[in-house]
Amino acid sequence: MQTDDSLTVLRVLPRGPHGLGRDVVAASQRGRLLEAMAHAVAEKGYGAASVADVIGRAGVSRKTFYVHFRDKLDCFLAAYDVGVEVLLATVRAAGEGEGDPLAVARARTRAYLQALAAEPDFARTFLLEVSAAGPEALARRRDVHRQFADLSRELVESVPGAPELPGELYLASVGATNEVVSAWVVADRAAELPALEDVLVHIQLSLLGRPFSGQSD
Repeated sequence: MQTDDSLTVLRVLPRGPHGLGRDVVAASQRGRLLEAMAHAVAEKGYGAASVADVIGRAGVSRKTFYVHFRDKLDCFLAAYDVGVEVLLATVRAAGEGEGDPLAVARARTRAYLQALAAEPDFARTFLLEVSAAGPEALARRRDVHRQFADLSRELVESVPGAPELPGELYLASVGATNEVVSAWVVADRAAELPALEDVLVHIQLSLLGRPFSGQSD
């Protein structure tokens, strides 16, 4: 699972005495726990993954785990939130400087697929295992879908003369994308996800295509 650059650097802290400050060590421990949670859940599934699996992978004590998180769910949701934050930022930044909305949509689709392909454990956690983590996790997923839908809405509404589309259409585009990508992750084809770029762009155009085509009422 990919986190921000600071946590990526902190994960390589040496073991034993190192003279680093407490907050640096704490940040490193938390980052390792988040990454370990994504790997453990991807390997065993949310239900079967345990705190023992997470701390074993992270190389920290059980006491340290509970300094950072209330329980397994709390750690899982934190890992999900960090991963989603990075994924959304990656997608939002794609296509910057492009004047053509269709080119932006394609760049964002490509960035989304490449990010998931690069982190297959996070892809499984983000797309599949979140459904097994209970009502709070499902509420987080609905909110994430709304954020992706809002990105599409902002892009479509940036086109002069674009019609006002129902919010359900944007959610439908996100839901269709999620379903297609999830099917490949279930089939252990996460590394091949970039090959879905044309399919996903076609889905977006089918549902939201009039503004991209330049037509007007």
